[in-house]
Amino acid sequence: MRPSKDIGRLIEIMAALRDPETGCPWDIVQTFETIKPYTIEEAYEVGDAIERHDMDDLCDELGDLLLQVVFHSRMAEEAGAFSFGDVVEAVTRKMIRRHPHAFARSDADTPDAVKQQWDAIKSEEKAERAARRARHGLDTAEKNGHLDTVQRSFPALTEALKIQERVAKVGFDWSEPEPILDKIEEEVAELREALQEGRQDKVSDELGDLIFALVNIGRHVNADPEQALRGTNTKFRRRFRHIETSLAANGEDLASASLDRMEDLWQDAKKSERP
Repeated sequence: MRPSKDIGRLIEIMAALRDPETGCPWDIVQTFETIKPYTIEEAYEVGDAIERHDMDDLCDELGDLLLQVVFHSRMAEEAGAFSFGDVVEAVTRKMIRRHPHAFARSDADTPDAVKQQWDAIKSEEKAERAARRARHGLDTAEKNGHLDTVQRSFPALTEALKIQERVAKVGFDWSEPEPILDKIEEEVAELREALQEGRQDKVSDELGDLIFALVNIGRHVNADPEQALRGTNTKFRRRFRHIETSLAANGEDLASASLDRMEDLWQDAKKSERP
């Protein structure tokens, strides 16, 4: 079987890998649940390639992510639920419907107007989907809470951000960043108190409150907390690598270096980054 730029070839490959008689033993036994972690991992690897501005890796990682879509679609087709073609049809229908300003008549001619229009159409789609599922006897339990549309499966930072954005739409929000900084200081004080008391359950609780407040200040200053933390992780990696290479250049290593020695090299790395 030869490689191809045609999506049909990828679908054929996945079908061959899932063939109960001649397919790959590993692929055959996979389920939606076992593949889910790989799907999430591939999405993060796409993000990593973007952050590194590595177009070669991005092309490769997008392929891996596309494979996950094909894999899930193949398993669904085997179960008689839907196929890859159904996935493509659903998303094309959705994109056409959500962009009437591009594919039909619409007064939305600014980014804000387009965003409001998008949210309104999404609300209509959710109501239609709920009605459709109810007709088929699926997930009939009512979900009327304002936060029920925020997925609990999001990474915690993303879930916190989505929750805050959702409640802000109904006015439950700070009007400016300054009071949030006061809240952060309050949460730090409560964390200190929990540490002094030595209660691990309270320490964890207060730490969560502090992180939630930090997410909130990030939202108010238009700094996505996930991306901000990723930037800090990258910076930490770079500075720690400086420690490693500096020690190696002097015949030293991490195991034998003192904390003071590593701190001095850390400060050297910080100085070298200053303009």
